[in-house]
Amino acid sequence: MAVTISDETLIQQALAGRQSAYAMLVKRYEKYVFTLALRFVKNREDAHEVAQDCFMRMFRYMADFRGDCKFTTWLYKIVYSTALNHLRKNKPDILSLDDDVRPLTLKDEGAPDASSELERDDRNAALHRAIAMLSHDDAGILTLFYLYEQSLDEICQIMDLSMSNAKTKLCRARQRLKSVLETNFQAEYGGQHAPGAR
Repeated sequence: MAVTISDETLIQQALAGRQSAYAMLVKRYEKYVFTLALRFVKNREDAHEVAQDCFMRMFRYMADFRGDCKFTTWLYKIVYSTALNHLRKNKPDILSLDDDVRPLTLKDEGAPDASSELERDDRNAALHRAIAMLSHDDAGILTLFYLYEQSLDEICQIMDLSMSNAKTKLCRARQRLKSVLETNFQAEYGGQHAPGAR
């Protein structure tokens, strides 16, 4: 039975100069990093570029990882900042949706039938389009909280925010999402609340 080497051990070995340890970390997290990058930049070519930049930054800043958070949270922070820098540099006005990314879903209430599933799918598609209409910061914090289920503590580390600032940003992002849904997606969300915007 193969023994899995911990991230921390691989980090120490990589810092000591073992290239194979760094290569193992890259292999372990390449799909994770690519999927996260794709969620932000929305096309595969840019996601590959962002992922490569992330692994270069991971190598460059590996000595700064202190182990006071999960390695995946630290790595997510690198992906988040690298993707945002890429987006700001290329200045897209509106983020598009990507079918390869796991959709943000709403909780199903009651027994599913064809009609209710179709309505739920319509609401989920509208929700994704509404999030895509928000600023990168609003879309980012909503995606972290709802799609990737990051805790507020993890969001604070990823986005370099204080707890009160993270709560305020999340609350305001929810309000703006609610406004976009009410203004642009009345058919899908007529009389319904956006996630967390009650």
